[in-house]
Amino acid sequence: MTDESRAADAPRRGSKRGRRRKPRSTRKKVLVVTAWTAAGVAVLGGTGLGYVYFKLNGNIKGVDINAALGTDRPMDVDNGSQDILVLGSDSRSGDNAKYGKDEGAARSDTAMIVHVYKGHKKASVVSIPRDTLISRPECATDDGGTAPGGQRQMFNTAYEVGGPACAVKTVEKMSGIRMDHYVEVDFTGFKKLIDTLGGVDITTKKDIRDKDSHLNLDAGTHTLDGEQALGLVRTRHGVGDGSDLGRIQLQQAFIKALLDQVKDVGVFSNPKKLFDLANDATSAITTDSDLNDVKSLASFANGLKGIGAGDMKMVTLPIQYDPNDPNRVLPLEEADQQVWDALRADRAIPKSATEKSAGDKGDVGDVVAGH
Repeated sequence: MTDESRAADAPRRGSKRGRRRKPRSTRKKVLVVTAWTAAGVAVLGGTGLGYVYFKLNGNIKGVDINAALGTDRPMDVDNGSQDILVLGSDSRSGDNAKYGKDEGAARSDTAMIVHVYKGHKKASVVSIPRDTLISRPECATDDGGTAPGGQRQMFNTAYEVGGPACAVKTVEKMSGIRMDHYVEVDFTGFKKLIDTLGGVDITTKKDIRDKDSHLNLDAGTHTLDGEQALGLVRTRHGVGDGSDLGRIQLQQAFIKALLDQVKDVGVFSNPKKLFDLANDATSAITTDSDLNDVKSLASFANGLKGIGAGDMKMVTLPIQYDPNDPNRVLPLEEADQQVWDALRADRAIPKSATEKSAGDKGDVGDVVAGH
């Protein structure tokens, strides 16, 4: 059986062991909206040409989640599905310094759980608001110490205190679902990938003005370059109620537009563009160590390539505003459990799970739509 056929129908992974790279102590800002596309175009690099293979292989950064978490994880349910944590951090280190200054350690600015159903024809995406107050577990730190857990901790502090492994551990404790893979994408990689694609078409139904994300769009149809696309997915003051919930909905709308457009790029007829896309994608991402080589990433991506925008159900984790702090949100525990139970059983998320959630009641759908 080939690697590609295994990726399309293989049972969930997570038990693989071997020599892996240690996580880097400094994290670049990552953008969730590129992760899916990065994995998708990475398959183009697995063509076997020596230079191409070693060039792309050297681009990918790996984090050893399995070694860091050991056996303190949910059971690996073998039902043919996969769960991927796609994470962003708010670091402004390196090339991302132009977007602001770090305030302490990096935090997870954006997080999505991508559940790929058995058969790899459909997916559900659950966004976790960064300001959600949760019970954070105890986590190991990069310096060999231990960060204590705690109640009413913001979700994005998990990445701050313990990096990717703590973020995965926190998600697994919340959901009871084992994450098969982990993916990050940084600011600079996101911009380059969008520019190489030739931009993304977006129609704004209202003007968007946000000085913080440097976005200034009139109502109408636009082909956004990398810098503009980055501004769109970072904006929070230009749409909805100005909260992170509006930004999440904007990101979800952009992902669907991006997935629709990437199908029409025609890279197979343009070898240079094909290489540039694969180079940008592999340079942009940090993965778990099961995916940190071109062969593994290509095999994984090949199993996802049939999933388009219309095959994805995107929701925000059911939440309510914290009555004690309007800048924070609280999980709706019963509704959240409906979401986790559905994904664990490889079923569609029921509509009843999100009916009472504040996270899916914004007006972003009245602001932006794919072209």
